[in-house]
Amino acid sequence: MSTENEGKAVQGDPAAPSVPPTPPVPPSAPPAQAPDAAQAPDAARAPDAAQASGAGPSPAPRPPAAHPAPAAHPPATHPADANAQEGPATQEAPTVQAAHVAPEAHHAAPGTHTTHAAPAGGWPPPPPAVPSWGAQHAHVPPAPAAPRRRTGGLVAAVLAAALLAGGVGGGIGYWAAERGDNGVSSTTVSSGEAPASFKRDPGTVAAVAAQALPSVVTIQAKSGGSQGEGGTGTGFVYDQEGHIVTNNHVVASAADGGTLSVTFSDGKSYDAEVVGRAEGYDVAVLKLTNAPKSLKPLPLGDSDKVAVGDSTIAIGAPFGLSNTVTTGIISAKNRPVASGDGSGASNSYMSALQTDASINPGNSGGPLLDARGAVIGINSAIQSAGSGFGQSQAGSIGLGFAIPVNQAKNVAQQLIKTGKPVYPVIGATVNMNEKGEGAEIAARGTSGTPSVTPNGPAAKAGLKPGDVITAFGGHQIDSGPSLISEIWTHKPGDSVEITYERDGRTATTTVVLGERTGDS
Repeated sequence: MSTENEGKAVQGDPAAPSVPPTPPVPPSAPPAQAPDAAQAPDAARAPDAAQASGAGPSPAPRPPAAHPAPAAHPPATHPADANAQEGPATQEAPTVQAAHVAPEAHHAAPGTHTTHAAPAGGWPPPPPAVPSWGAQHAHVPPAPAAPRRRTGGLVAAVLAAALLAGGVGGGIGYWAAERGDNGVSSTTVSSGEAPASFKRDPGTVAAVAAQALPSVVTIQAKSGGSQGEGGTGTGFVYDQEGHIVTNNHVVASAADGGTLSVTFSDGKSYDAEVVGRAEGYDVAVLKLTNAPKSLKPLPLGDSDKVAVGDSTIAIGAPFGLSNTVTTGIISAKNRPVASGDGSGASNSYMSALQTDASINPGNSGGPLLDARGAVIGINSAIQSAGSGFGQSQAGSIGLGFAIPVNQAKNVAQQLIKTGKPVYPVIGATVNMNEKGEGAEIAARGTSGTPSVTPNGPAAKAGLKPGDVITAFGGHQIDSGPSLISEIWTHKPGDSVEITYERDGRTATTTVVLGERTGDS
């Protein structure tokens, strides 16, 4: 019900006689009491409402309604009924009052009359004698008697609006209560279960990694010395016969009398042995001693078709953390990289793929994949702040380098076939310490030998000591290491165009590459 008029009931007169001294007058509710009388459902309000209905500006006290609620009793035949319907202000209030107050009056004042209709010719029962001043209601002065009819019409309109507002409020309250029955807030959204058949689309990093990880291994190498020194690296399955491709520097410590073990992503380990190593290429091939039949070789891509900006995925065991997946892009191609300490014949040279995928010590020998999951390179070296190229223990700064897979595949096939690497050569010694304008052919070779091998590829192409090679196969050359890196991307017997400078003049020639077997 509406709460519009709470706290505004008119106080009853405690001295009002229980029987009216004068004949009854037509009941007419004061304008301010009708809504309050309609909303007195409890025992505390019932007496107060009854008193309020008998107090007013009229000289005689007004008795309670002469007819009860239609649902409870049949209508009374008292003559006051006809008069009660004359004023619009009393049309609703007496009916609601009788419905709610009658039971309370019966119990509150035994021996008194209730609000049931009296026998014909009798007076309506007087209001209960319970004083109303104990109820917590603010005293409101009685409304003026005139003009009663205009005020009554206004009260009826206000009452109708109040009842309408009360109905809306009650409806909203009921709706909210129903929504809150189970103690669940109306603002709470229950999350559903995850789809049971969640699948990752092909080509996503997660899908590529899931496909590739079973074919990537972590390699533990231990030397044959008393200290058992060694290290951790990565490799990948090359074929179903159990061949594993990795870097030479990963297994070099175990190559002479050491031990090698290979662990797959499922935790299964196998012993392995070295099939062949190529120090110059930094490539090695292992073979599992008891290869399982379920091996799945990784597919090989085409590193010549790789473009700058292509997505890359690197898998390895950085600092011993096996099965680590990192992502990036191809940052550059044909980067001349001399891997190692730069001071010995064991240095390796590559025309590398540069990537910003995070590569750290332990990633060496692992696959660099494209977005399809095909191997496009073997992760081999990183640029460390202040330490140059190599495999030092410094962390990644976003400059990683991988051997192009086309070159690595040629080397792996040769190692599996013969156990020894084969290098293409031009038959000339170049200066390895200077960088800038190109690769200069030295005046003398190592140990006093000629810098241009007699009747070798360079000699047949017309090259001489002092010539500066500035381009090889269309790629710019700025130093001796960059020339070697480009030569080793080819095979023995390939014909390659060379651009060189002699006495300030530029010339071109074609050289047919020779070969050298082994690292010594």
